[in-house]
Amino acid sequence: MKELKYLFSFPFRKKINLGYLFSLTLSVLLALLVGALIMHLSGHDPAAGYKAMLSGALSTARSRGDTLAKSAVLCLTGLAVAVGAQAGIFNVGGEGQLYLGALASAAVGGYLSGWPAWIAFPLALLAAIAAGGLYALLPGWLKVRLKVNEVITTIMLNSAAIYLCKYLVNGPLKTGERGISAGTVKIGAAFAFPKLIRLSNLTASIFLSAFIALAVWYLMKRTATGYEMKLSGQNPRFAGYIGINSGRLMLLGMTLSGAICGLVGMFEVFGIHKRFVEAVSNEFYYDGMLVAMIMRYDPVGIILMSLFFGALKIGATGMEQIGIPSEIVLIVQSIVIFFMAAENGITQSLKERLVQRRARKAARREEGAA
Repeated sequence: MKELKYLFSFPFRKKINLGYLFSLTLSVLLALLVGALIMHLSGHDPAAGYKAMLSGALSTARSRGDTLAKSAVLCLTGLAVAVGAQAGIFNVGGEGQLYLGALASAAVGGYLSGWPAWIAFPLALLAAIAAGGLYALLPGWLKVRLKVNEVITTIMLNSAAIYLCKYLVNGPLKTGERGISAGTVKIGAAFAFPKLIRLSNLTASIFLSAFIALAVWYLMKRTATGYEMKLSGQNPRFAGYIGINSGRLMLLGMTLSGAICGLVGMFEVFGIHKRFVEAVSNEFYYDGMLVAMIMRYDPVGIILMSLFFGALKIGATGMEQIGIPSEIVLIVQSIVIFFMAAENGITQSLKERLVQRRARKAARREEGAA
């Protein structure tokens, strides 16, 4: 019982940076204010726009399901970034790893069509994990062994993976079904994730996504390995002095990051498309990367920010229905990112000004006393 209590305990006062939380809230409010100003200047009613956005994201069961589905994707891709960054390695190639995981799982699901689901589904799951994890391991190995910058290698391998998948799905792995211009054969119907809400994108994969999120949080916040990864990422030289193998932890973080991306690809295939298609991802990983960076790679923060960004993304369709361009949502999202990127400098500047003001007041009091 003590172990379970420790697992689910969360000392908020110690864990949450209230100053950063205030900065984040202020950034969101300012971004919404700027979005409202742009709507006003373009001849639209800001109140009606934001009301339509909320309605588009939350008013119906379908919209709520789509919001949860989008949030789950953002959450998992954000956590994939965070688990690598905690170990001191930055995975920019998650989009390619997502594609490979989607293609590998689709190929297994299509080939094993007719097999029992309890055999075929775990094999497809393992194929997605292996494809994403092993592809991420390559730039990780180059970083650890040869000191090659992982940002450059992951960007290059990203394009290679996406173009390879597009070639395969238009060539050797292309289905012969009519009406499918570029796609693999359909996976077995027994393997697909069932829809939880009719007409929405929310499927039973949400439960696996929640489990993965909990597992990543537990690894990062409640295990010795997570602590070693954090120490290694913050100060690899000191970590080496106390016997921590930073290289091994970097490889672990990169592999886990790629494996999570591969699973996201599988969830898209087995939950929505039922086959691999060229548009299996719409730059999902980059959106998750922004979420992770805004929340400073904190898993709980990533989960919460994913819900906010998910609502923005889905709510944009509601704004379009009343004639307001959905690009307004992109502007709001970009301004939040801009303010949070500048948060550290702004906070430091305000602190310095406060110290200077107090010093001047103290000097005036001394002069008055003299």
